[in-house]
Amino acid sequence: MAPSRRPLLFLPFLLLLLPGAEAQKPWTEGEQLDFLRRHWSRPVSPQGKPSARWSPLEASLLPESCGTCHPAQLADWKESLHAKSMGPGVKGQLVEMLASDTDSALGCYACHAPLSEQQEKVAGRKGGFTPNAAFDARLQVKGLTCAACHVRRHQRFGPPKRDGSLASELPRERLPHNGATRTPAFLRAEFCRDCHQFPPDGFALNGKLLENTYAEWKASPFARAGVQCQDCHMPDRRHLWRGIHDAEMVRSGVSVAFSTDRASYAVGDTLEVTLTVINEKVGHSFPTYVTPRVVVSGELIDRSGRVVAGSRQEQIIGREVTLDLTRELFDTRLAPGESATFRYRQRLPGAGLTLRVAVTVYPDHFYVGFFEALLAGGAGKGTAQVREALRAARSSSFTLYVNEVPLT
Repeated sequence: MAPSRRPLLFLPFLLLLLPGAEAQKPWTEGEQLDFLRRHWSRPVSPQGKPSARWSPLEASLLPESCGTCHPAQLADWKESLHAKSMGPGVKGQLVEMLASDTDSALGCYACHAPLSEQQEKVAGRKGGFTPNAAFDARLQVKGLTCAACHVRRHQRFGPPKRDGSLASELPRERLPHNGATRTPAFLRAEFCRDCHQFPPDGFALNGKLLENTYAEWKASPFARAGVQCQDCHMPDRRHLWRGIHDAEMVRSGVSVAFSTDRASYAVGDTLEVTLTVINEKVGHSFPTYVTPRVVVSGELIDRSGRVVAGSRQEQIIGREVTLDLTRELFDTRLAPGESATFRYRQRLPGAGLTLRVAVTVYPDHFYVGFFEALLAGGAGKGTAQVREALRAARSSSFTLYVNEVPLT
């Protein structure tokens, strides 16, 4: 996204002069960073004409074409949020924005659909914007595609082989699409930085960048230990990029501890328990972005399963901001290694009660309120898409932890 603009509310990427893949000379750190600087110049420059001897399949930028030879990667990608980065929540906003604020809309494409071929308009030579002759509507709806990370000027790029080697066994001209240039830059956290980190002068609230995930990782023990983004979000080179929307992924990084002050209670006693949420293995703040909300709660349940009136208490973990992105209301996120302790204290009003403590994750909490406000104010041509996005946002919550304890 363009750092000088307020970001799109949706989120919680030249022909390169590179060492040849055939040369097994290791890439220095400087060469890797220089590669990434050019690789992520956005929007990605037009691919131009492919080699005349290539088949239509080799020349295609569609993910399904890549999946012909890489079916496992395609299957993973289809399940990922990268494949939905131009989903109805984003597209529903851009329908009107593209006409009213073209510059900002194209700034959003920089991460959500970074290929030049995915953008309806381009900057005109004499100012303003003109229709993009290379625009491919089929490609745009695919969001962050294979080509966004792996193709520049129809050249393919990727990580070293699993054994660490860079060279091809066969001459390039004998390989599909002339093989690929391999570089360890694909295995660095910096590969993810351009779309998951605003620059120092980017959009900020309360002195903190709205998107700051790379910097959070950089300051963490994980960075010092050499644990990269890909190690957690692309294990075994899977193309799933699981995060806050995935309960299993969250449970792998966050632990919950429950304790109580005594073994049994009688009517009239005051119950005191604690629930501690610990960011043990998340390599950045939990949660990292402004859209999720994590609710730690306690309540009493009667014999019929109903919540006892007045017994529910909550504590929120997250970064809460106003819907118009003008103010930060609070920030209770957990940095790596930090914990939050929820203390529940309640007098027992009767017999046969059960204490229920829980940790519930709302990955799209901000979007629910934002889409509701957008529809109330008029979403124009994007109304149907925003409604679809709202339904998905409302259904994305899950219970991370729950414990029911009989009391009397």
